[in-house]
Amino acid sequence: MAVKKIWTITHSCGHEVERDLSVRPADRRAGFAEWLAKQECTDCWKAARTDREEDRAAWLAAKRAEEQAAADAWSARYRMPPLEGTERGIAWGACCRHQLVSAAYTSLVLEGDMGDAAWQQIEDATRTITRAGWWIDNRASEPDDLPELLAAGTSSDRSCENPFL
Repeated sequence: MAVKKIWTITHSCGHEVERDLSVRPADRRAGFAEWLAKQECTDCWKAARTDREEDRAAWLAAKRAEEQAAADAWSARYRMPPLEGTERGIAWGACCRHQLVSAAYTSLVLEGDMGDAAWQQIEDATRTITRAGWWIDNRASEPDDLPELLAAGTSSDRSCENPFL
């Protein structure tokens, strides 16, 4: 007698489904059927996954809105000029600027030995860079590198840059 190919699986969610296990070797069908019985059926699994993805999307949207509100409040508090670029780029650049400058302040002033006068020069240089793309491009930089980055970004000598860009 041949090993059966069509198995009736009662999933952990309670749904019963007929499964064709003929693509599996005969000696592995029973074990696979047992494993399937411990899982949710495909429809329940997909429904649960969709719910998780929707929850994740909602969480991510709320997180981004929170970051944007913090960046906007910080920009207003420290009189940062508006950024230039696309609508999406401006929002992202504002968040990048906020995160980088805040981290640099913590690292250089609060944890480091930089004085208020030196920080004021950095803050003033920060205000001169209004291209959102610059902040996005430098978002992964180390906070301690901000003074050097600002010096390069505000320098009138741009000879080291690619002339084709």
